[in-house]
Amino acid sequence: MNEREPLDAYSEVVMSVAERVLPSVASVSVQTSRGAGAGSASVIGDDGLLLTSAHVVAGAREMEVAFADGRSSDARVIGADPLSDLAVLRASGPTPPSLVLGDAARLRVGQLVVALGNPLGLAGSVTAGIVSALGRSLPTTAGRVIDEVVQTDAALNPGNSGGVLADGTGAVVGVNTAVAGIGLGLAVPINSTTREIIDALTTFGRVRRAWLGIAGVQIQLPPEVQAKVGSARGMQVATVVADSPAALAGIRRGDIVVSLDGTTIVSATAVQRLMVENAIDRMIEMTVWRNGALVDVILQPTELLLR
Repeated sequence: MNEREPLDAYSEVVMSVAERVLPSVASVSVQTSRGAGAGSASVIGDDGLLLTSAHVVAGAREMEVAFADGRSSDARVIGADPLSDLAVLRASGPTPPSLVLGDAARLRVGQLVVALGNPLGLAGSVTAGIVSALGRSLPTTAGRVIDEVVQTDAALNPGNSGGVLADGTGAVVGVNTAVAGIGLGLAVPINSTTREIIDALTTFGRVRRAWLGIAGVQIQLPPEVQAKVGSARGMQVATVVADSPAALAGIRRGDIVVSLDGTTIVSATAVQRLMVENAIDRMIEMTVWRNGALVDVILQPTELLLR
């Protein structure tokens, strides 16, 4: 057996992905009131649409995108969503062909992935590694948590943010967003949820979400509660914002939320997942454990407004 065969096969895959994807990955130069910044973006539409990280273009006054073939143009933000750390840009000039958006839900731990971007200003950089873990959570500066984040050991550095995490076929399965430590990179997944976010940003320039005005922590439910609700965990309310939908409905600090709108609640993230656009202004039922009894409360979420 030729000992070089495994390496050659690995190299062939990485080279194929680089040749297919790299021409459509842009370096992004941003000017803000605080100075200059940089990142990466990828072409996702033939009409000049690009996908990047929201934090890359936060506060942008001027922006330029440049590609490996030498073409460059000004760009503007069509829509940005700090809660998912995704943003959609439109370049003023022609762009290379759009990339194929894949599905991170099909990834498996140990699978080959390739990161493409512009780390430290070095345009057209390619690194490869494996999916180290799936289902990670990533807190954002806007105060929410991004679910189903992909962890990889492909080397990432400042400037990679907004760039592509691709699978072995060259499909975009993630948007590189953070460097958590040596040998540990994170990417926002491309899945059904983020596709909806991208569509909303492209069409409306923003993402509408519902808001209850509570914060909580996951706890182990008392045995008597477990027997009644059929779950070992729930969310205990730690904070209720004054005059919020939760406060107006009578939710109290210390209540244990066990279900919301017919869905069992095991964490604050579970509540967050339900706070989508169609929940805005709709009456929904929350069941809480309070003073040794299950209590049903009707709430009417309002639209979450970022400031």
